Amino acid sequence: MNSTSSGIPVAASPLTAFFLAPNPGPMSLDGTNSYVVSAPGASTSVVVDPGPADEGHLRRLADVGPVELILVTHRHADHTAGSQRLHELTGAPVRAADPRHCHGGGEPLQDGETIQAAGVAVRVLATPGHTSDSACFHLPDDGPHGSVLTGDTILGRGTTMLDYPDGRLGDYLRSLDRLEALGPATVLPAHGPVLPSLAAIARAYREHRHERLAQIRAALVRHGGDATVVDVADDVYADVEPSVRRAAEMSVAAQLDYLRGSPAADRTA
Repeated sequence: MNSTSSGIPVAASPLTAFFLAPNPGPMSLDGTNSYVVSAPGASTSVVVDPGPADEGHLRRLADVGPVELILVTHRHADHTAGSQRLHELTGAPVRAADPRHCHGGGEPLQDGETIQAAGVAVRVLATPGHTSDSACFHLPDDGPHGSVLTGDTILGRGTTMLDYPDGRLGDYLRSLDRLEALGPATVLPAHGPVLPSLAAIARAYREHRHERLAQIRAALVRHGGDATVVDVADDVYADVEPSVRRAAEMSVAAQLDYLRGSPAADRTA
């Protein structure tokens, strides 16, 4: 994906295109992918994850045509900070799982509901783990296998962090199971490139988590069962860049919570 400073979005799938927000960084990769969803011939569109409060970016989203609805995948500012302003520019309501991020009369998202907007069926899937309010949006009619807007639950490059204690590993593993069940749907992440086969990516993410859990168990053997987050992070994530050290520590905290809080998970993960 390339940054799009012009008013023309980049096609991502048959029913979606995106503008890349100007907010690159260690956690946001190239920036936030703000998606525009619309069926061919539809007179309106849906915007998913408006991104940061960058006026130029938000005006490009507004200028694609009448915006009927604004959706956000979760509470983090690189997804939500521009939502109130985009509502002001377009008049479209903002819907999110967390009522604090709903604007303009938008109702909180409900797990399992199907939204009909811009000629597209959008199925809401609660996928907590990255954050407690994380949601994905399944577009079953988007190409031969459908597509899923995954927010930060699955990224286009690397793996996601768990914003512990709000985000929990047990929830995240269950969310990966739910996404894997959707089969070879196209992955439309909020950061990084579009990917094929949601099922394959979800399996790879799960394998990565289990590998990390094994590494953390080994670190606990070396440092003792009461080892701190810093002790374990120094051991397991010794090679990470300083810019992502905090994320590594949150990931360790989430995994220690999972191991120490669930004996059954400790035996089977």
